[in-house]
Amino acid sequence: GGAGACPRGAAMAAAAPRWRERLFALYFLSHIPITALIDLQPLLPAGIFPRALTDLLQQYATSFRDPMMLQPPEWFKAFIYCEAFLQLPFFPIAAYAFLKGGCRWIRTPAIIYSTHVATTLFAILAHILFHDFSKSEHVGPQTLRERLVLLSIYLPYLLIPLLILFTMLCNPHYKHVEKRKRK
Repeated sequence: GGAGACPRGAAMAAAAPRWRERLFALYFLSHIPITALIDLQPLLPAGIFPRALTDLLQQYATSFRDPMMLQPPEWFKAFIYCEAFLQLPFFPIAAYAFLKGGCRWIRTPAIIYSTHVATTLFAILAHILFHDFSKSEHVGPQTLRERLVLLSIYLPYLLIPLLILFTMLCNPHYKHVEKRKRK
């Protein structure tokens, strides 16, 4: 990207990088228990997780009408496998980098992570908005309001990765990675 790749936003991005790094650190730290204790449940055999955690997932899925977490379609299950094997190992690394602050080496992995997650979220959000859940074994959203409520649960997992991507691409601190000198 040239100098004009991030018009006006670049100045704003440079003005307050630390609050974003703290937000990103919190996002990644919170993602570790959510992924390990809730999101991975559909992949593993019943009985592995304590009853309290399976009840929590059941209560969430019923309250927010999210049948994908109780009986995930194969494409959604593929996203959960990506979360387990690609994202989960990255979460503590990213949390460390953003907690420490100013770690330019996180730029490329953060760009890869954020584009991957944003891409998966577009598919999930489209499914929530347009899928006919009337034939689902578990209750899914029926009204527009129910779809928007479920959408609001998933939306931060699109918006924060997009903010990470914007920051990595446009913030001058991350944009200009120092080149290593050759000996």
